[in-house]
Amino acid sequence: MKAKLTIPTWLTLARIVMIPVLIAVFYLPWKWTSVASMLVFVLAALTDWLDGWIARRYHLYSAFGAFLDPVADKLMVATALFLIVQTHPTPWMAFWAAVIVGREIAVSALREWMAELGQRATVKVQALGKFKTIVQMVAISCLLYSPSKVSPDWLWMGREVFLIGDWLLAGAALLTLWSGLQYLRAAWPVLRAEENKNTLE
Repeated sequence: MKAKLTIPTWLTLARIVMIPVLIAVFYLPWKWTSVASMLVFVLAALTDWLDGWIARRYHLYSAFGAFLDPVADKLMVATALFLIVQTHPTPWMAFWAAVIVGREIAVSALREWMAELGQRATVKVQALGKFKTIVQMVAISCLLYSPSKVSPDWLWMGREVFLIGDWLLAGAALLTLWSGLQYLRAAWPVLRAEENKNTLE
């Protein structure tokens, strides 16, 4: 049976296609590539908001779209973070990126496990997770625009934008840990109950 391709799903697929575009633009040997990389990432983030709005507004939901949307988001964010860390390979930048990517992997595994137990709604997206995503997207956009604190002088407020992105990424990583702990806290009673059940058996 073919997957249903709704408009939101097409937008999600477009976001995945933007990943190699982001990489290609990032490595182009021209001075404006940092701005172009930022614009590609911002466009991808806007499609993320738009596909969700269209799905809710017109009830264009599909199982394939529900699966693909978070995958596209995580791939785009992870790719952008890898590019940023390569350009600015400091211990703190690598640490914040590892926290964000690691949390996404852990929460995805937790959701999959809860889905197997029929308790997926227990770990649904919370308001804190949405706020974390906004901070994260702004931080990555700033860091792509100004990839280092010694960015070329032709960039408008290049150093200032870099510092904003640097601090926001740290904030996003801390929010990532906090929201991840909330997911774990919500799922913990179910996990303990399942563990006790297996022990009794």
